[in-house]
Amino acid sequence: MARPPAYQRLDVDERRRRLLETGLELFTRHAYAELSMAAIAREAGISKALLYHYFPSKQAFFEAVLREQAEELVALTTTDADLTPVEQLIAALDAFLGWVEAHDEGYAKLLQSAGTHAEVRELVERVRTETAERILAGLAPGTPPGPLRGAVTGWLWFMDGVLADWLERRDYDRDQLRGLLLGTLLGAVTAAGGTPPGA
Repeated sequence: MARPPAYQRLDVDERRRRLLETGLELFTRHAYAELSMAAIAREAGISKALLYHYFPSKQAFFEAVLREQAEELVALTTTDADLTPVEQLIAALDAFLGWVEAHDEGYAKLLQSAGTHAEVRELVERVRTETAERILAGLAPGTPPGPLRGAVTGWLWFMDGVLADWLERRDYDRDQLRGLLLGTLLGAVTAAGGTPPGA
């Protein structure tokens, strides 16, 4: 597919949208460390100076790409308040696993980059912290007990490991994956002295 000519005149929002689309494609195919601003600009069909006009660094560009995906994920995993807590948890987990499947290469690259690059690791840890806060708010409004906080935070690390293995091997189906993740979360919450959703 032919790329648009360099310096094609676009309004600011449209240019930014196209750059973020290019970024998503590139970070799906390449680990963070494999890309430079010059390479990104070439793929986008613009000058490096114009790319820097929109994003002051590769980290800022990567953060913007991740933020857009995170907003999409938050919208997907926001559940119906009329559902029971366990139904909300299952619906959110299902939506998340569907998103991971739809972005399997990019998610695997993200986990890989987080293990080798400090900037990516910081971003992933920030998302993990925000996710833990969302789960804990549903389990224990206010300040959660330390063991419960540890259980939920540890489960998110566990989930990353399970998903990395599942994406590489695909030797069991998504229903089994969901059951494994749901069961371990409920077990961790119980072991920490919390009350599992629906109990």
